[in-house]
Amino acid sequence: MNIAVEHIATDQPPDDAKARDLDYGWQSGNQIELLENGEAYFPKVFEAMRAAQREILLETFILFEDKVGFELKDILIEAAQRGVTVVASLDGFGCGELSVSFLRELAEAGVAVQMFDPASKTLGIRTNWFRRLHRKIVVVDAAVAFIGGINFSADHLGDFGPEAKQDYAVQIVGPAVADLHHFALAQSGRQVRTRRGWRRRPQRPAPWATSEEDGLVRLIYRDNVQHRDDIEEAYIHALSKARTRAVIANAYFFPGYRLLREIRNAARRGVHVQLIMQGQPDVLLAKLAARMLYDYLLKDGVVIHEYCQRPLHGKVALVDDDWSTVGSSNLDPLSLALNLEANVLIRDRAFNQQLYESLEALARNHCQTMPEKRKPRLWLWRLTVGFLVFHVMRHFPVLTGWLPAHKPRLKPIESPAHDV
Repeated sequence: MNIAVEHIATDQPPDDAKARDLDYGWQSGNQIELLENGEAYFPKVFEAMRAAQREILLETFILFEDKVGFELKDILIEAAQRGVTVVASLDGFGCGELSVSFLRELAEAGVAVQMFDPASKTLGIRTNWFRRLHRKIVVVDAAVAFIGGINFSADHLGDFGPEAKQDYAVQIVGPAVADLHHFALAQSGRQVRTRRGWRRRPQRPAPWATSEEDGLVRLIYRDNVQHRDDIEEAYIHALSKARTRAVIANAYFFPGYRLLREIRNAARRGVHVQLIMQGQPDVLLAKLAARMLYDYLLKDGVVIHEYCQRPLHGKVALVDDDWSTVGSSNLDPLSLALNLEANVLIRDRAFNQQLYESLEALARNHCQTMPEKRKPRLWLWRLTVGFLVFHVMRHFPVLTGWLPAHKPRLKPIESPAHDV
């Protein structure tokens, strides 16, 4: 699809009225490639950027000034200097330590840098903790797209050491790229034209693709307006239809009761359900929170693995032999109730099998399996605490609305005069 782009400068939030209520349907005929860790992801995405002729759209939660960040900066500057439109939307918390010189080099080269909810430190502490731009999306020339959980930082590479993250992304070529392109433009405050005029808003799609063909992709996302529960509902719907197997690998696992119940119910009816959790977490609280839920799930036959080789940062899942999801959303209150997130749903048997083999090798070779426990009093205590903590966190959007600067906005970075 050939798309002409009209850029409109704006400082409106990504979930402003111009970008609301976008529902993307299933697109067929796509080629999907699984990219595991930075070793697979960075070469692919950098190659696509270097070959860009018209446009690069980038959203990321974290961009560090390390060997990955410096390479990205050089690629974006070179692209902008040869006339490519480059828009980089960065999160003000995750990218809050970027230096003035780093941002100035990008801006002066013509890269349109936008910072989501920038805030200076107060007494040396960042206060813009909530409602983060947590998506990781790259679209090049409206022809190839990347989406997943991998940030632009060297800690996604194995040579980073014991703290290197285990993570996943996908490269997509095909009709679904148009939806990712349209979404990225809308979320950055820009608009997209097609040859036939303004692109129509996609119709609300069926939650489950009915076609038996492979290569189906659907973009789903979470915002704080009309799509608060779309990602969570996609998990619930897929698990409710599971017949043989379900594997969820998620870095921060503390979902609500409805999703927990669907996981348990799938195991009860004979589905082989496996969860891959963090055993060596970068945030200790994540491990403690997830373990509150173990007994509830183990007693009904859910198999729980803890990945112990290095921190798990993935956000992927598969159901049966053809449904998969890859994206930025964890299954915790921050991702499910606060952050701006994006996943793709994939109906493709070959991709599903590839992801399954990768996760199965991870569980078999680098995980410890949790033994089933039957301690009613301990189980009741953990479930009660977990229930209370979750529902307190589910109200964070309201609670954080009382805090200063509680309406996140995209701020264009033109000539940075101070560190943001």
